[in-house]
Amino acid sequence: MNTLKKTLLCSLFVLPSLAQAVDIAGKVGAQSRFFTHDEKLQSSLLVEPELYWSDEERRNSFTFKLFARYDALDDARTHLDIREALWLHVGDSWEFRAGIGKIFWGVTESNHLVDVINQTDLVESIDGEEKLGQPILQGTILRDWGVLSAFVLPGFRDRTFPGIDGRLTGQIIIDTHNPLYEDNDKKDHFDYALRYTNSIDIFDFGLSWFKGTNRDPHMVYQSLENNLHQPSAIPLYDQMQQFGVDAQATIGNWLWKIEAIARDDSIGNVGAFTAGFEYTMVGFVDITDLGLLMEYNRNSRNERSPSPLQNDIFVGARLAFNDVQSSQLLIGYTQDLTESSSKSAFIEGSRRLGESLKLTLDVRLFTTDNPTMPLYGIRNEDYGSVTLEYYF
Repeated sequence: MNTLKKTLLCSLFVLPSLAQAVDIAGKVGAQSRFFTHDEKLQSSLLVEPELYWSDEERRNSFTFKLFARYDALDDARTHLDIREALWLHVGDSWEFRAGIGKIFWGVTESNHLVDVINQTDLVESIDGEEKLGQPILQGTILRDWGVLSAFVLPGFRDRTFPGIDGRLTGQIIIDTHNPLYEDNDKKDHFDYALRYTNSIDIFDFGLSWFKGTNRDPHMVYQSLENNLHQPSAIPLYDQMQQFGVDAQATIGNWLWKIEAIARDDSIGNVGAFTAGFEYTMVGFVDITDLGLLMEYNRNSRNERSPSPLQNDIFVGARLAFNDVQSSQLLIGYTQDLTESSSKSAFIEGSRRLGESLKLTLDVRLFTTDNPTMPLYGIRNEDYGSVTLEYYF
């Protein structure tokens, strides 16, 4: 029995008796992605139910969230994941969590450098925002001098990748059935993390430390090609240690943000940071708020970094219409500042339809002429996506 199953079974022991009230919510939806280069359509269905229980004193609670997608094109995108199965106990000035959970760290928009707890669910979204559930034990103390959390992570989740028939593969087939691990414990390796957060005057900041299996795999490319004459690669998950800092300063309508890391892995030492601002114009047009964003991304590994954000500038605009339908629109553009001149852009929009429906738009564009850049493999994978979800 692997670590993920053991953790889930342990968390189920804290489920309340059937006599206790359980809140049930969630969503079901349908999505279509249209790829403009070859005019291909990729359709899928999704469901995400959620159960929540807490005792009368609200000292104990349990959250269970399941995610499943069926994709008509890509078998690897047809998958099921437990996003959360998490028990929370709240003390007078401390908290304890156990089970499967999702932890987010960071403040910037274009890149989340310090966010290292959960594995990326890459078949869901190329922007890295979607995460797999992580087996977790977390203890937190809350004091006047800040919040300190300690994490024990008993088990590792492999990154998901599109399959042979999938899209946004970078023209490389990833062999997810035979991953490599630097540590002999492989998926059963225990990882550890610490995080301290505090707010002082206009500043909100966090300091973090992580030691364990790298969520970002290195690719070991195969010398032989498969029957489809496409190059293939095996993910290699090495061990790493990372120190991180994230901070945000609120000055009037300005939000100044930074995330920075120092990481040591099997390749060596690397430093990276993302820094910038968001300026909000309240009441820009009628009740609409406009946020203007700009961030600079720098990675000391330059072309050796698997991330496309090596020496890049990001600009964007966020529109919040503040209407009954909760309409929102986010537009972003990223430009590589080296000679490669790689570019990418996106549009994300959402709007409620009535009481229970939500319509979401996602457009992604990629451009580069340099074969050494990470975006080169998906330069012909521009797409537009429409998702309709029903919330219950």
